[in-house]
Amino acid sequence: MLVVVGYVIVIFCVLGGFAFMGGHLITLWQPVEILIIGGGAIGAFVVSNPPTVLKAAGRAMAGAFKPSKITKAFYMSLMALMFEILTKVRKEGLMSIEGDVEDPEQSPLFQKYPEVLHDHHIVEFMTDYLRLMVSGNLNPMEIENLMDEELETHHQEAHAPQAAVQNMSDGLPAFGIVAAVMGVVHVMGSVGQVSNAQLGMMIAAALVGTFLGILLAYGFVGPLANVINHKISESSKPFECVKTTLLASLNGYSPALAVEFGRKVLYSTERPSFSELEEHVKSTKGK
Repeated sequence: MLVVVGYVIVIFCVLGGFAFMGGHLITLWQPVEILIIGGGAIGAFVVSNPPTVLKAAGRAMAGAFKPSKITKAFYMSLMALMFEILTKVRKEGLMSIEGDVEDPEQSPLFQKYPEVLHDHHIVEFMTDYLRLMVSGNLNPMEIENLMDEELETHHQEAHAPQAAVQNMSDGLPAFGIVAAVMGVVHVMGSVGQVSNAQLGMMIAAALVGTFLGILLAYGFVGPLANVINHKISESSKPFECVKTTLLASLNGYSPALAVEFGRKVLYSTERPSFSELEEHVKSTKGK
């Protein structure tokens, strides 16, 4: 929603300011310039990225207009789930969670937290390492290195669409210049064939190309790339929370302390307090 609000502010201030100074808005409507700039930018975008990145970029741009699913309530459910899993391990042994890990969709533990269960990426990450814990004695340092490698791969994959959108933003001013130069070439070729008034309109149309390229880059596509980057940062925190909690458990800390370790890595805006998390765990354990 804020993305749309920001776009409205950009349009109102830029076009409104132009109108208030006496400019004619119809002068800015240059479909050919839009075709040159937009078509060139989209074409370069397609050329410079593989199909997987193109699809991911499309999903990322669409997701930028939606509210984030990574909220305090999500983190509370995630940490309550890990607390229950680790408590079950401490009371009944690692083999007691084998069924939960192998088929989380049918696990009563996971079913109590549908917000987490619907995020198959975080569920897969969690169950993969719980499966390793069930399989035998593991060196926490080796597990941490493996987690770091996986998170680095995840980070690179997640940032590929953001980088693609940012590159398109960086190229838009250049395509605006291309459109403007082509307009000037058209003007120069028309000297002596049209009136001075028509030449003035053609020059104005050419200059609109530079204006549109810069406006689209810094008012629309660039900010969209920044929104995608923020959402990527938000989406990586649940993985860090799971990593920290499981490593604390492997190092011998109790479930309550292990979850507290995981809580501490969260951003302050979404991090629940110790008492909030404790109350949530108590309420869900009674279900």
